Amino acid sequence: MRRQVSRFLLAALFVAAGVLHFAFPDPYVRIVPPYLPRPWALVYLSGALEIAGGVGLLVPFTRRAAALGLVLLLVAVWPANLQMLLDARASDASPGWQALLWARIPLQPALMLWVGWAAAVLPRRRPRTGPS
Repeated sequence: MRRQVSRFLLAALFVAAGVLHFAFPDPYVRIVPPYLPRPWALVYLSGALEIAGGVGLLVPFTRRAAALGLVLLLVAVWPANLQMLLDARASDASPGWQALLWARIPLQPALMLWVGWAAAVLPRRRPRTGPS
């Protein structure tokens, strides 16, 4: 039951984030690291992948592939999250905003693990049993 609830929460999160990439692309384009080509295309591609991955988590046949794709996407966008933090520091953004951006960096692996667990890519914890 917990995995099912997690899948629905994650699906909603990723679909909403993906839709935002299309509805409001400018903030995402600004955080694409300058060494990457075609920032607009990358923003739209990542938005489409988030939507597809979110929906894929809800379909048993595609669940594991969607989870693996989302984890790879999270790894791929990590530089953009770091770029966002660097830009905030360079622009003297508020300490509160910078703290949120700092917190986002280590939360990315936690989100990756949550996706893997919810899609049953990661095994369930088995209760320990004592010696017989």
